[in-house]
Amino acid sequence: MRGSARTFGAITITNALAAGVGCAVGIALPVDAEVSVDSDGSNDPPKLRGSPTSRGPVVDAAVRAALARYYPGSGIVATMSLQSDIPVARGLKSSSAVSTAFVLAVARAAGHEPTPLEVGRLAAGVGRRVGVSATGALDDALAGLEPGFVVTDNRQDTVLRRGDIDSAWGVLLYIPPEPHPPSPGLVSAFAREREAGERSGRAALSGDWVSAMRLNTELVERTLHYPYRALRERLEQGGAIASGVSGLGPTLAVIAPTSRLPELAEVLPKDRAERRQVAFYRNYPEGGRTP
Repeated sequence: MRGSARTFGAITITNALAAGVGCAVGIALPVDAEVSVDSDGSNDPPKLRGSPTSRGPVVDAAVRAALARYYPGSGIVATMSLQSDIPVARGLKSSSAVSTAFVLAVARAAGHEPTPLEVGRLAAGVGRRVGVSATGALDDALAGLEPGFVVTDNRQDTVLRRGDIDSAWGVLLYIPPEPHPPSPGLVSAFAREREAGERSGRAALSGDWVSAMRLNTELVERTLHYPYRALRERLEQGGAIASGVSGLGPTLAVIAPTSRLPELAEVLPKDRAERRQVAFYRNYPEGGRTP
């Protein structure tokens, strides 16, 4: 039996590390996962197979979690294939997208079409167990499964609010080459910014995405010492609606009218960082909308 799924990366509006409430919005950086599930007739635990580029702690943990949910029993052999357009460890939610893609692919191989919340909660558990996310990042997972802004309480794995995206908006990404540190090691540093995190969370809950992103990025810049303030001011002067550190960075995400993105790209530093202009994720994954 075979299942496939496409999910997407996302950018941060509010980072949940500080106060538990997170907000993210999906962007058109896809992850494609495919899983073939067979039985070898044994009583052994599940066996996982795949090329080195299709395996890793997050993939393996996501597939095992999905097999336990949708293929209980023994003698299972799962063969995985992965293609991802998301830079790893740059704050663009690669781990959440990979995890949700494989959970959904395994579920579809078993003939199930789980809700985005079910997939997102399974992926959040994977993130916590593997250690790639201290909070589980339910907001990131759901943002890559459905279009629009999503606000979640990552302490309770619940959805607090959803919001639509202005169809005229697009995203400019400034992606330095250095990876960010794992989030579990930053819990205490972000805990000291709890009050600021709560302000950003309240703004997101009210639907004020611009204020939420600004408050969050000021918090992250203080904590991780990213020198983006002057650049953000220049981007705002050039017509950006909002800009901020995505996740733990080092990516700076710029939201602006799509027509202004090429001009704003000229404001970015001329250095080794990658620059990408991307759309918000507005269409459901290939294979149909999950209920």
